[in-house]
Amino acid sequence: KFSPADRDQLIHKYHPDFRASAYRPIKFGPNEGDKTVVELATLLEGDSSIQDNADLTPQYSCDVLVIGGGGAGCAAALHAHGSGVKTILATKLRLGDSNSVMAQGGMQISVAPEDSPVTHFIDTLKGGHMENDHALLKVMVEDGPSIAKWLLELGVLFDRQADGNLHVKKGGGSSKPRLLTCSDYTGLEIMRVLKDEVINQKIQLLEFAAAVELLSDGQGACSGAIFRDLDNQRHVVVAAKSVILATGGIGRLHIQGFPTSNHYGATGDGLCLAYRMGAKLAHVDTFQYHPSGAVYPEQLIGALVTEGIRSEGGHLVNAKGDRFVNELDTRDVVSSSIIRECEEGRGIRTMSGRVGVWLDTPLLDAEHGPGTVEKHFPAMMMQFERFGIDISKDPVLIYPTLHYQNGGVKIDTNSETNVKNLFVAGEASGGLHGRNRLMGNSLLDLMVFGKRSGLTAASRAKSMKQGSLTLGHVRQFRAEAKKHGNASGVISPMILPAYTRKV
Repeated sequence: KFSPADRDQLIHKYHPDFRASAYRPIKFGPNEGDKTVVELATLLEGDSSIQDNADLTPQYSCDVLVIGGGGAGCAAALHAHGSGVKTILATKLRLGDSNSVMAQGGMQISVAPEDSPVTHFIDTLKGGHMENDHALLKVMVEDGPSIAKWLLELGVLFDRQADGNLHVKKGGGSSKPRLLTCSDYTGLEIMRVLKDEVINQKIQLLEFAAAVELLSDGQGACSGAIFRDLDNQRHVVVAAKSVILATGGIGRLHIQGFPTSNHYGATGDGLCLAYRMGAKLAHVDTFQYHPSGAVYPEQLIGALVTEGIRSEGGHLVNAKGDRFVNELDTRDVVSSSIIRECEEGRGIRTMSGRVGVWLDTPLLDAEHGPGTVEKHFPAMMMQFERFGIDISKDPVLIYPTLHYQNGGVKIDTNSETNVKNLFVAGEASGGLHGRNRLMGNSLLDLMVFGKRSGLTAASRAKSMKQGSLTLGHVRQFRAEAKKHGNASGVISPMILPAYTRKV
C-alpha cells in the first residue's frame, strides 16, 4: 500500500490529468480562465450550427423534455411522466444506446447491515480527494436504498446469496462490501428494465434526434431545444417548460489520444449546449481513466475489462511477473501505477506496438475452483472467446482507457443548473464525484439525480406557462466570441466522432 504522500506523488507524476501540455484555459464564457483539456475547450468555444434567423416554430411541445436515452434519461423521463406531466424523451441514437448499458462493475448502495450511508459518504469523499460537493454526495448516499428498492420493484435481477439476500461485493476504494451486481452486465440489466418501463408507459420517444441547440425564453430561462433528425438532416423544434440534459460523457473525444470504453455517441453534447446557454461547469479539468481497458486483441482496444475481476481476487502483474499495486485501490492510483510500469519498461508490448500489463484472470479459477470465471463473468468470457481467447486459461492484457468525465455542468441537489428550468443528470453533471469517481457510484448517480431532475422539472412545469422560443443566448455567445477573436473554428456539439480515414 502507498502512503498518502506516495499516492499523491504517483498520481501527479503519471496520471494523465497532470500532463500540463494537454490543457489550456477556456477563453470566454461562464468558466473563462478555467483550464480543461484542449479537446473539450475547443468544443466549448465552438459555434452553433443554428443561424440567428432560424424558424423556431415548434413541431412538438411538452412539459418536460429529456435529452438522452441512457440510465439518467430513462429515470428522469419515468419520474416526470409518473408525476402526470407530458414528457418527451429524445435521444441521439436508439433508446438505451449509452454508457449506462456498458457498465459492468456494479452499483454502490449501502444495504448491508454492517454498512451505512455515512460510511459510503466517507469512502466517496476520500476517493474524490475531498473535493466532492457535500450536498450532492449526501443526497446520493441517502437516496441509495430507496433506489435499490425501486429497481427491484421494476424487476432488476441483482445477484443474490443462497439464502435469497442481496449479494454485495467490495469495490475498489471502498471500506465495506457495497456493490450490487448482475454478474458482469449490471448496466445492461438495469437498462433492460428501464427501457421496457419507458416503452410500457408509452412515453413519447424521438430517436435518432441529435440536440444541436437549446432555446431560451428571452429572460434567461431554458424553454426547449432544436434537434437534427439524423435520418433526413432536418431540424425539429421542441418547446418545453423544463429541459433535462442527460447526454452522458465525452470519451469519444479521445482526450490525449486515449482509447475509450465509451459508446459511439459519447461526444460531450450536453456540456457544449449548457455552456452556450450560460451554465457554469465544475471540475472540467479532471477525467477518469479506468485501469483495465483491453489492449489485445486489436478489435477490443479500449473496451472495459470489469473491475469485478479484481474484486474477486484477480492480480495485476508486470512483465517480470511481479504485482505492483493494491488492485482495489482507487482508480486514479491503479491507473497511475499501470502507466508507471509501462513507462519504466516493465510493460508487455504487443505486435502492434501497444503496451500493457497482465490481469491474471486464470487465478480466479485456481483459487475459487474451475468454472468461477465463466459463472461470474459470462459476458467477458463471450467477448474474448470471439477472438479465440479463453480468459479462464489465459490472462488479459490491459492498460488505462478513457472512461468517465469526473466533472460536468454544475448542479444543485435537484439537478438544476444556474440557468432556470435547465436540469442536468448523470455523467454530464459535475461536482458530485470530486477529482476521482469511486467505482460503482456512476449507476447510483444516474438513478438518484435522474429521479430528482424528473420530479423537480415536472413539479416546476405544473406551475408555469410555456416560455417564448428565442436564440438570444446564441447571439450573446457569438458576440462574446467575437471579442476573443471569434469561436474556435468548429461547430459544436460534435454529434458523432469523425473516424473517416484522412488520406
